[in-house]
Amino acid sequence: MTTRETWVSNVGFVLAAIGSAAGLGNIWRFPWLTAGNGGSAFLLVYSLIVIGVGVPGLLAEFVLGRRGRQTPIGTFRSLLTSRWGSALGTFNVITALVILSFYSVVGGWILRYMLASPTGAYFGQPQQYFGTISYGLQAVAFHLLFLGIVATIVGFGVSRGIERASKVMLPAVVILLGCLAVWTATQPNTAAGYAFYLSFDADYLAANFSSVLGPAAGQALFTLSLGTGAMLTYASYLDEDVSLPRDTLVIAVSNVFIGVLAGLVVIPLLFSQGIDPGQGGPGALFVSLAPAFASLPGGTAVATAFFATVLMAAVTSGINLLETLVATLIDRFDVPRRRATVLVSVLLAVTGSGLALAGPIFEFVSGTLADLLLTVGLFAFVAIVGWLLRGEALAEFRAGTGRFAALAEPWLLTVSWVLPVVVLFTLATTLVSLAGVSLGIGGRAVVAVVAAVGCRLAVAAGTGE
Repeated sequence: MTTRETWVSNVGFVLAAIGSAAGLGNIWRFPWLTAGNGGSAFLLVYSLIVIGVGVPGLLAEFVLGRRGRQTPIGTFRSLLTSRWGSALGTFNVITALVILSFYSVVGGWILRYMLASPTGAYFGQPQQYFGTISYGLQAVAFHLLFLGIVATIVGFGVSRGIERASKVMLPAVVILLGCLAVWTATQPNTAAGYAFYLSFDADYLAANFSSVLGPAAGQALFTLSLGTGAMLTYASYLDEDVSLPRDTLVIAVSNVFIGVLAGLVVIPLLFSQGIDPGQGGPGALFVSLAPAFASLPGGTAVATAFFATVLMAAVTSGINLLETLVATLIDRFDVPRRRATVLVSVLLAVTGSGLALAGPIFEFVSGTLADLLLTVGLFAFVAIVGWLLRGEALAEFRAGTGRFAALAEPWLLTVSWVLPVVVLFTLATTLVSLAGVSLGIGGRAVVAVVAAVGCRLAVAAGTGE
């Protein structure tokens, strides 16, 4: 049996977890979602959801990981002692595979843009350039290159690969984003961008609360890497004396900070050039920024630094997802790490290449399917912690917590009732949108409450409580 790895230091774990959370979700997805949903209104709602919902949810995943000390399949098999454990763990592994398949394609886009930035190859016709490289054989090639970078780091292991890379790349991401934010502040005509982004608009929020809530909740769950089992896997390498509540709060706050910092670069820069930052959706990062870089002094250097920053953030998230898949083979079948890394990478090379060749399928997988899988996975986590493992979860929460021990009971109450309703509300929002049904925020809230109560009663009946 292969000896299971651990983090060399708690700092390494925290940096790796922050790096996972502060990846493409914060730099690729956060600015255009913020700009398209009222700027400061979205920022406020998103931040509140991260702290009020994301922190308890992330802590639940950490509790499961350290308690089970395995990847999702092994953890749920040992903690639930039923056939459902393997099924739930397998679901999480499949989710991680799906997410990383499209994530690696986007990582390839970023790698391509970083390499093209020194010459400004995409400055002249940004829309056409993105259309040329986003799908097809070129996209496959850069997807494979990005996957190779991630696989190389994971192949070196937890301490020598993931931890060392995170200690270098995460500080570099923060420093580069900070420098870019300072540089952006020196550009002309950015005042409107800062006002849109940071000046709270109560009237807009009151008039558009229901439309802002869904994207903000989805972004909060996506950016914290909840629902895939990836954070569970990272926590499985932790020692018992680590304070999970403290580390969870540090990770969540750092994640919000990096997202805000990315917004301070992208949104004012687009406003300074008279570009609507809410247009373009997922391609906005690539298409909308090109005219801004092209029109500014030293634009090629700034563009190169920007996409290098985004690439490092993408890699830190990618290694988190790949580690979940690799560690599953190691834990379940005692496969040596490097062989497991190669096997999983070959599978991802095939699945990611398929998405890189089929734009409509990529859009469905990266949007609707990803939202559904992440939401269902998170619901399973909170239901297991709050409804099935209550005593064990409290004991794991309190281990090493010190002054945070008093928060154990309020946390469990939140996980038992508040989080299931919020997660099911998010799921209802996705399903309503997919079905094309018109259902207001009140209707979705009722559905979420009824579904949560029904699930809780079903679990109680099944366990004889």
